[in-house]
Amino acid sequence: MSDGLPAATGAHSDKLITRQQALGVMGLLGGIAVLLACGGEEVRLALRYERVAVLHGEYWRLLTAHMVHASAAHLLLNMVGLGLIVGLFPRHYSWRQWLLILLASAVAIDAGFVFYEPQLLWYVGLSGVLHGALAAGAVAWWRLETKPLPLALSLVLAAKLAWEQLSGALPFSGDMPVVVDAHLYGALGGLAAGLCISLGMPLFGQDWPSRRRSL
Repeated sequence: MSDGLPAATGAHSDKLITRQQALGVMGLLGGIAVLLACGGEEVRLALRYERVAVLHGEYWRLLTAHMVHASAAHLLLNMVGLGLIVGLFPRHYSWRQWLLILLASAVAIDAGFVFYEPQLLWYVGLSGVLHGALAAGAVAWWRLETKPLPLALSLVLAAKLAWEQLSGALPFSGDMPVVVDAHLYGALGGLAAGLCISLGMPLFGQDWPSRRRSL
């Protein structure tokens, strides 16, 4: 008598739970960003990263800067990116691990700005954090998926970051001001978080999803 069916059903249930968790975390993030956008210019100015304000004790800006946007087009692009993250990595991290990845990416960006970007007076946007999520997703793919997928993602992400460091924002960015260093710092933060999770470090939990198996 085969005992494969219960195991498969349980694995399928775990995948559904993880997918729902990912949707919940990313949906909450997107919902907050949209809600703050409704507050208009006054809210954006009060919550954006401003170097002088941060150095004078307004530390909340280090977190809220990633949740406000310069324009409706900027918000839309970030929401598309957020949807891409959910579509690519629906079952690869638990909700707690996603929160830690996003937080690590934001902290890396903030630290980079404060310590290495004294010329940067203000900043808004989620794109740096999304680059961190992509980097962490690549780590998950190296562990859980067939090798062509993580290799392609890693090469594309590395090429994009290298282009931005050498030549500035990608051509299709248009007239929108892009702080490309935020993408680099965010990717490094997300990469570090993904590696910590992969190594099973206690702070990041050890509930890594099982490697995909054919049924």
